[in-house]
Amino acid sequence: HGEVEIIANDQGNRTTPSYVAFTDSERLVGEAALNQAAMNPTNTVYDAKRLIGRKFDDTNVQNDMKHWPFKVISVGGRPKIQAEFKGEVKTFAPEEISSMVLTKMKETAEAYLGQKIKNAVVTVPAYFNDAQRLATKDAGVIAGLNVMRIINEPTE
Repeated sequence: HGEVEIIANDQGNRTTPSYVAFTDSERLVGEAALNQAAMNPTNTVYDAKRLIGRKFDDTNVQNDMKHWPFKVISVGGRPKIQAEFKGEVKTFAPEEISSMVLTKMKETAEAYLGQKIKNAVVTVPAYFNDAQRLATKDAGVIAGLNVMRIINEPTE
């Protein structure tokens, strides 16, 4: 306990892209989502952390939206992501997208350790404000995690 160990994912990599894709038949997370992004751009979501904890009319959100192939709409002044999943248009909060990535991380760690995981420490960009940190914590809760701490990502 108390040690940090970086666990490889199911592809043998020590990092997992924060991509979630929705198809006619399934939801893909990580490399699987990234690998099909070119064929399914409007239903492949990434950069959810650029939306998390922000308002729809935030200048950063408006600028980012110009570069994304997926659709972002305003629901109650908050950005939500629209994607087609199993033939239906679905709307997701950024926290939900982030939770899908965190759930994948949780499952990877559980498979490696052979036990259930409840507690987690989650990293965020150093520039995240309190609202963004709180929303990230919410994503952890949705993923079934007790987020003990939010810490800044190491800078490369």
